Amino acid sequence: MKTKQIHRISFISLLLVLLLACCACGGGGQDAQKDNASSGSHKERGPVLIAKAEGKKIIKNDAAEIDVSNISQGYVCVKYLGNNKKVKMQMTKDGETYTYNLLKRGSYEIFPFFDGSGDYTIAIFENAGGSQYMQACSEKVNVKLEDENLPFLYPNEYVKYTADDPIVALSDEVTAKSGDDLKKVEDVFNYVTKTIDYDYDLAESVATDYLPDIDQVLEKKKGICFDYASVMSSMLRIQSIPTKLVIGYAGDVYHAWISVYTEDEGWVDNIIQFDGKNWTMMDPTTAASSGEMDDITNDSRYNALYFY
Repeated sequence: MKTKQIHRISFISLLLVLLLACCACGGGGQDAQKDNASSGSHKERGPVLIAKAEGKKIIKNDAAEIDVSNISQGYVCVKYLGNNKKVKMQMTKDGETYTYNLLKRGSYEIFPFFDGSGDYTIAIFENAGGSQYMQACSEKVNVKLEDENLPFLYPNEYVKYTADDPIVALSDEVTAKSGDDLKKVEDVFNYVTKTIDYDYDLAESVATDYLPDIDQVLEKKKGICFDYASVMSSMLRIQSIPTKLVIGYAGDVYHAWISVYTEDEGWVDNIIQFDGKNWTMMDPTTAASSGEMDDITNDSRYNALYFY
């Protein structure tokens, strides 16, 4: 690993606080009254895919461990070993950089390869005071995915669950009568938008390093746009439907929504609901709103920046 290089980093991901604080575009969910009935036989999901740090191939120095045992599955496991309070990790491919806060100490965090197969640089930075960071390690990784959709079928730090979490049983329950993947998307979408209210209090006070806690969101039945997108992404990935949690702009507001992949349609971007024939914008936060639905049907308002 390359070590000890001083950097002054412009961390675009810090704009996430704007996403969390400013996307109060929707809310006022309703009691769940859904009809999951659909024509055709039910399509069984595959096993719930869970990311693991298996330790078969590890890149390590005094600052961090990077477990690349399962990079062909679309994710990397990173463990920070130091004691610096502010640590960031960057993943770069073809000039595009994703920046994350490393929040854990001594345990692995999971991150997706956001742009499919290819060469990535993974670098870890420790805070050296103010906005200055010191590079603790840097490693190039060549990724050859078994399937280009795999990064969006596993959980990660933004879409986080285990095979034993309540959301797995909930996902199965909500889609129990869904006939195919498109119906599963519709049923999950309807469930999320009808049962989760927008949390205005959280939006006003959320921390810059906030990450969705899916169990808590489901228990409280409240969340912000990041939570809506994370819950729906989790439920669909559990059903073996590749789903991207998308962060970008809706108009001039930093925001989160989803994109889904089906065998019949490919990637369905910038969508809100499926009526059996046509799609409109798939932004669960706005769909949960009691008004302003006309404003979000124009997909030109949406500018995707990051995919998780």
